[in-house]
Amino acid sequence: MTYNTAQRSILLNYLEAHTDEIISINDIIDSMLKESISKSAVYRNLAYFEEEGKLKRITKPGSITTYYQYFDDDCQNSIHLTCSVCGKTEHLSISNELKIEKAIKSNQDFIVDKKETIIYGVCGKCHDAMEAKK
Repeated sequence: MTYNTAQRSILLNYLEAHTDEIISINDIIDSMLKESISKSAVYRNLAYFEEEGKLKRITKPGSITTYYQYFDDDCQNSIHLTCSVCGKTEHLSISNELKIEKAIKSNQDFIVDKKETIIYGVCGKCHDAMEAKK
């Protein structure tokens, strides 16, 4: 039997407010400590959400920090684009998803698991900021 505790609800509300981000464990813990939720409760509830399929644990290339991404119903079957500078995550447009899936299927005879797919790069805003500094 699973209980929907106040701590779990607070954490879920936080994650739902950040569906467009990949959030570091440190940021999650810092936010929950402000709500008087212990680290152990955070880890326990993150594990619960991960087991439920609502949350994905991610390790970025070259980083030892653990990150999480919350999946609302729209995220369950989407390819995600994540900016490696600011961390913002967004869904790839459906038309582009279909093009990528079709190309991979026809060229590699491979089916993409969209729930597990994140494409890393630099968003337009961060790219523009980097260009302005040059």
